[in-house]
Amino acid sequence: MNVKRIAVTIFVAGFVIAMLVVGIGSWHIVPPGHRGVAVTMGKADSVARSDGITLKLPLLTTIHNMPIKQIMREGNAPSFSSDLQTVNVRFNVLYRIPEKEVVNLFVNYAGDPYDVLIQPRIQEVLKQQTALHRAEDIVKAREKIKQAVLPALQKAISEVVIVDLVVNNIDLTKELEQAIEKKQVMEQQALAKTYELQKANKEAEITIVQAKAEAEAVRIKGEALKSSPEVIQLEIAKKWDGKVPTYVSTTAGGANILLPVQK
Repeated sequence: MNVKRIAVTIFVAGFVIAMLVVGIGSWHIVPPGHRGVAVTMGKADSVARSDGITLKLPLLTTIHNMPIKQIMREGNAPSFSSDLQTVNVRFNVLYRIPEKEVVNLFVNYAGDPYDVLIQPRIQEVLKQQTALHRAEDIVKAREKIKQAVLPALQKAISEVVIVDLVVNNIDLTKELEQAIEKKQVMEQQALAKTYELQKANKEAEITIVQAKAEAEAVRIKGEALKSSPEVIQLEIAKKWDGKVPTYVSTTAGGANILLPVQK
């Protein structure tokens, strides 16, 4: 009797457990911003499940959640410049998976298209663009590189919507950075010397112009004195301090003599 009861108890417990497994395994929750890809015995359904509670075959069907909201991923793209210098481009890419491509991307790219689809294309396009610029110009051309990479990337990847690509930084080797810094210092020194030379030349030109003007003024004044004795009298009048002279100059025997003025 006891053995029979134990057998019945085990059977009931097993049945309850089986029912719980079947009940729990019969439904799945797809989170907001996702779509569910149902895989039954190794075959994916052609239509993705919407977010919310969805039913499935217990133990036979597995539902994988695929995001359709915007995703941001960081990455690096080791590249070469046109002068064969090593550069490393650090970027952020914003993308989203179109709802109609969810099943296709899950089947063809193992559920995550970034590692096998998006990142390799980004590195390829970035390498093509950095190869067009010299290493010392790449840092300055960061925005230009982005503007060229983004449309090329959007054209290369049709399965995923590439929203934006942000070039965070372009790292150069330490040796290259030191060489560029040294070159910039030399260029600044050369510019300073050029400025000083231009300044000296300009000052020399101003001095020559002033000297020519003064010489011309003296020449004109001399000609005026020769041609107009009244001008001499005018100059004397300008310089007279208002005092009566105490001596006058006269000439006797070819010599100049100063005679006192009688009061």
